[in-house]
Amino acid sequence: MQPFTMRRTLLFSLAVAAYSAAADPSYFRDVRPILQRVCQGCHQPALKSGNLDLTTFEGLATGGKRGPSFAPGNPEASILVKYLTGELKPQMPLGQPPLPAEQIAMFRDWIRAGAKDDTPAAARETITPDKPIEYQRPPVITALAFSPDGKHLAVSGYRETLIHTADGSSLVKRLPGLSERIQGIAWSSDGKLLVVSGGTPARFGEVQFWDFAAGKLLHSTTLTNDTVFGGALSPDGRRVAVGGADYTVRILDAATGQELHRLASHENWVLATVFGVDGKRLVSVGRDRAAKLTDVQAGQFLENINLLRGELAALARHPARDIVVIGGEDRIPYIYAMDRPRNMKIADDSTLLRKLDRQNGAILALAWSPDGKYIAVGGAAPEVTLYDADSGVLKASLKGHSAGIYALAFSPDSSTLATGGFDGQVRLYRIPAGELIKAFVPVPLSPSLSSIRSQP
Repeated sequence: MQPFTMRRTLLFSLAVAAYSAAADPSYFRDVRPILQRVCQGCHQPALKSGNLDLTTFEGLATGGKRGPSFAPGNPEASILVKYLTGELKPQMPLGQPPLPAEQIAMFRDWIRAGAKDDTPAAARETITPDKPIEYQRPPVITALAFSPDGKHLAVSGYRETLIHTADGSSLVKRLPGLSERIQGIAWSSDGKLLVVSGGTPARFGEVQFWDFAAGKLLHSTTLTNDTVFGGALSPDGRRVAVGGADYTVRILDAATGQELHRLASHENWVLATVFGVDGKRLVSVGRDRAAKLTDVQAGQFLENINLLRGELAALARHPARDIVVIGGEDRIPYIYAMDRPRNMKIADDSTLLRKLDRQNGAILALAWSPDGKYIAVGGAAPEVTLYDADSGVLKASLKGHSAGIYALAFSPDSSTLATGGFDGQVRLYRIPAGELIKAFVPVPLSPSLSSIRSQP
C-alpha cells in the first residue's frame, strides 16, 4: 500500500472512530443542557423540589425522595425515564410540554450505555448558599437596582446577585442561582420581591423570583436557549417582561413564574423592556432598531413608536408619564412619547419629543430619576452624562470609570446614581452635582488580591 493511501485510510479510520464516539450519548454534551434548560429551575440548591438537585451529576445520580434517578444499564427501571414519559406522575418537566421523543430516547440510550459522567474538570464548579464563589477578580457589572426603601443596592455577580447596603459599606446577602450572567434586576414596589433575569450563553435564559427578606428563591423559570435581557416588573408587581436572543419578548406571571405571552414582533435580539405607567402596555427595543409598543393583556403588537435608525440597546421610562428614552449604536438618546399625536405615516417620527447630545460612544445603559428631573446615559465611553430631562441641558459628566458602563440606577430619592461596568467597580455619585461619593468592588475577593479595595 502506498504511503498516501495508507495515510488516507488511517485518517478515514480516525474519522469513523471520532464519529462513533461523538454519536454515543454524553452527559455533558447531551443530557446536561436539557436538564439546565427545563429541569434545574425547580431542582437546584436554592430550590430543591422533591429534595432533588439536578445542577450536578452527583445530584442527578443521588436522586430525591424516590431514590436514585437512574439505574445504569437499565433505562426502563430508571425513575428519570418514568417521569419523562409520564409513567410516573406528574409528568416532567412540570408545567411544560413533554420532551420530544428523540430527547427521551437519548436519555434512554445514555442510561443504557452506563450513564457515565464525562463532565470536564473545569466545569465541575458548584455554587450553593453555603459554598459561595471565591472571586479572583471583579466581574463585569451588568445590572444594578436600589431597593424601594433606599436601604439596599442589588448588584450583578457571577452566578449570583449581591445585596449591599445602599452606601456600599457592607455586603448583606448573596443570592446564588443558575445563571452565569445577570442581565437585569428589578424590585417590587413594596420591596418584598426581587426579580433577577439572565442566563448562561448558548445554554438557557432564566428569571429568578426571590423573597428578599428571607433570601429564599421562590421559583425559577428557564426560557429559550440563550440569555434573556431587560427584565422589567410591571408597576403593580404582577407581570415580568424579558427579551431574548431568539427575537422574542416573554411576559411572565410574577406570582407563579409561568409564561403568559410569547411575542414575536422583533426581528433580532431584544435587549431591553419597560412597562407603561399603568402596566397595560410594554415598550421593547433591540438590534432590529425598533422600539415596539405591545398590548400586555392581549399579548398583541401595536406599532413602532420610533423612526428606525441604529441598533438599540437601552431603554428607560419617565416615572409618572408614558414617555421613554431609548439609545444604542448611533450614540444619541431619543425621548419618545408612547402615544402618537396623529395617525401614523410612513417614516413618521411624530412621537419624538427631544434628542439629547451625541455621546462619545455607543449607548448601553439609561436611567430616569424617580423624581423625573434627570436622565443618565452610559455606554462605551468611560463616563456617564447627566441631563435635565425637560430641557435636555447637560448637567454633569460623571468621571471615574476606566472603560464601558453597562448599568445605571438612581436611588429612590434621586440623590444618588449608582454606576457599574467593565472595570467591576460600583461607583456612587451625588446628584445633580455629579461628585463621586464612593467606589467599591461589590464581590468578595480572594485574600491574595488585597490591592483591589474600595475607595472613599
